[in-house]
Formats: sequence, C-alpha cells, structure tokens
Amino acid sequence: INAQALVTGTVQTTPAGTAVEFRLWDVFAGGQLRGVRYDTDADNWRRVAHKIADVVYERMTGETGYFDTRIVYISESGPAVRRVKRLAIMDQDGADHRFLSDGGNLVLTPRIAPDGRRIAYMVYQTPAPQVYLYDLATGRQNPLGAFSGMTFSPRFSPDGQEMLMTEANSGNSDIYAYITATRQRRRLTDDPAIDTSPSYAPDGSRIVFNSDRGGSPQLYVMDRAGGSARRISFGAGNYGSPAWSPRGDQIAFTKFKGGLFHIGIMEPDGANERLLTRSFLDDAPTWAPNGRVIMFTRQNPQTDRTRLYSIDITGYNEREIPTPLDASDPDWSPLRS
Repeated sequence: INAQALVTGTVQTTPAGTAVEFRLWDVFAGGQLRGVRYDTDADNWRRVAHKIADVVYERMTGETGYFDTRIVYISESGPAVRRVKRLAIMDQDGADHRFLSDGGNLVLTPRIAPDGRRIAYMVYQTPAPQVYLYDLATGRQNPLGAFSGMTFSPRFSPDGQEMLMTEANSGNSDIYAYITATRQRRRLTDDPAIDTSPSYAPDGSRIVFNSDRGGSPQLYVMDRAGGSARRISFGAGNYGSPAWSPRGDQIAFTKFKGGLFHIGIMEPDGANERLLTRSFLDDAPTWAPNGRVIMFTRQNPQTDRTRLYSIDITGYNEREIPTPLDASDPDWSPLRS
C-alpha cells in the first residue's frame, strides 16, 4: 500500500492499572523509529492515545504535536436576545467536555494560563464588567482586582506572571499590564483611541494589539514596557483579534473586507499577509502550541449557529470541532504535562 510508517501496539491489564506499549516502524528500512510504554489508570486511555499521537506526529514531521491539549471556550445557547454564555473546557478534539460556569452571568474571551491551571475571562455584571480568574483545580472564581472601569480582553504573559488587559474609563480604552501575585499594574498605552486585544510575543519582549488610532481598526506592535507603537497592517480592510504564534514567526488576525470576514496570518513586521479563510463571520483565532494550526469561531448566516473550526496555516484541512452547543472565543492550551 506504499505506507511509509506503521504503528503497532499492545494494551495489558496490570496490578497497578493498564500498560500501553506502542512502536513506530519505518516500513522501507524495516527498523523501529520510536517505542514508548505508558503505565496508567484504565480510565486514562484517551489521554494516552493523545500522547502517542504526539510522539508519532513529532517523529514523522519534526514538529511538536498538539493532540494532548485542551480548549477553553464560550458555550452559547438560547435566543439572540437572551443568549446564555457559559465557560467550558474540552480536549482539542471535543472529548471530555465540561461546563465551568452555570450561565448566571455573561462570560466572554477566556484565556488559559501557560501552566494550564488558570483561566482568565471577562464576566459581564454590574456595576462594571470585570476580568476574573478561574482555578481549574479548585473551581474557585475570583475577580482579578478592583477597578473603576470595565476590564476585558485578558491575555497571560508567556511566563504566566503577568496579564495584559484592556481597561475602559470615560469612553477611552487603554492596555494595562497586571502582575497577578502583587496586584500591581502599569499602563502601556495612553491614546484617545480604542486600544485593545493585546497579545504577547512568545519571548515576552513585544505586544501586538488592535487600535483605531489611525482612523480604522489596525494592528500595532509595541515593546513590552509600552510606549510608542508601530503599525504593521496596511492591507485593505479592518483588522482585529491579533494572536502571536507560539513559534514567534506569525501573527494571526481577523480581517473584515468586502463584506466578508477572514482569518489571516502575517509576519510580525506585517510582511507576507495571507488570508486562510473567508466567510460571513470568522473571528477569534487561537494557535495550537506548535504554531501549525489555528482554531477560530465561525457563524453560519443561514442557521445562525456559531461553531469552532480549525485550519492548518497552509490554508488546508479546515474542519469543524464538535461541541454540544454553539461555541465561540476558543483558546488553545499548551501541551499538558
């Protein structure tokens, strides 16, 4: 059948649980490429399968896998005028799904920490919407801090020690950095325009964000300390929702042009822009931890359904991610330890 590789495996019951062994073979050379054994609980079989898939993917492509990861997102239900939005989490393939909030408050834009243990998200409540932190181990939910204005668009730093967020006061929105341990914050932008949707470079040295300071929504890059920013988007249309690739070589974004939405990528200096999708409404791109796949939200105008899709950065292999209800605002976790 002209196959280049073959996977064989065994599963055995042991006194401690289950032993799973697999071997990856080079068919043409007749030799073993990888062999790994996992000792685990019987209920953990799906997690082991994801780990095996990561090993095979990495050995065959040279790229780190992304199968043993999770997606945090917003689950949506109900009519448009009374939409119920709940915080939810699942494996990257849609399995092991669970809700993290009851829908009593509207929640938006969840972001998972680099350690995979905390989620930052916006809770829409009175007197002003605020960013909250959710502890996945305990289920505890607490506001990030006491702020006079609305806070939204959270994003963790690569080391997980800081968080970017937007704070709106008196009609003006600026970006702040917030140190979660000490609750100190510093202002990074000071402009009468709307500055929002910040995202760190993977080395933490720079930040990409969205601003209309030039007259329309565009993408800008500034140093981690803030200050002057350089515009990087110059194509026709409006840009938003930037997300820096974990590899550091690309920035994903949403683009509105000619009445349609696109998910696109460009280099950090704005060069080599490429549009990967085109639809009635595509938004909120998030990167797989290996920087090779993007997940995003898509709304179908015929059904009004909102679902999650993924696509390779080549523009191929677009597919829907199964969710029990409508879904939006995905964020991809790092590989689980």
